[in-house]
Amino acid sequence: MPAFTIKAERDQLVTDRLTELLGAGGFTHERLYDTMCYVVPKEKIHEVLAFLRDQLDFNFLTSLCGMHFPGLELELGAVYFLHSMRNGHRIRVKTHVSLQEAKLPTATDLWPTANWMERETWDFFGIHFTGHPNLKRILNMEDFPAFPMRKDYPLEDPTREDKDNTYFGR
Repeated sequence: MPAFTIKAERDQLVTDRLTELLGAGGFTHERLYDTMCYVVPKEKIHEVLAFLRDQLDFNFLTSLCGMHFPGLELELGAVYFLHSMRNGHRIRVKTHVSLQEAKLPTATDLWPTANWMERETWDFFGIHFTGHPNLKRILNMEDFPAFPMRKDYPLEDPTREDKDNTYFGR
């Protein structure tokens, strides 16, 4: 059986099982760059991640990162990249939060490797992971006043007086 057929069957299985868990309107999904991406509400993210780990054998959290879409109602979000080592299957799970309510439950109880990934997401995007055992900045100074990966963060220091932009084509 061709590999793309097996992948499509596995994607359909995940979609069907999530439909059983959340209902037909409880999530959205689409294929992005040959990987199925599921978007779930923030209130259900921990339940969905636990279900995927325990019921569908997505036993490896490959990566977790933040995202920022200025101007939308739900500006911030997190993307969980999951891998089922046994089945050789990868998926993405996304959730979105507002800038004012930038909180998600921690996934460190599901995958201990989420610890540093959540700290990095907090440090760069300002998403607070409730229940995290040690949520503090990982690369920036502890008293740093901003979140540098947000798109509203200035690319250059606006207080800098020693730079002449004419040398840089501006």
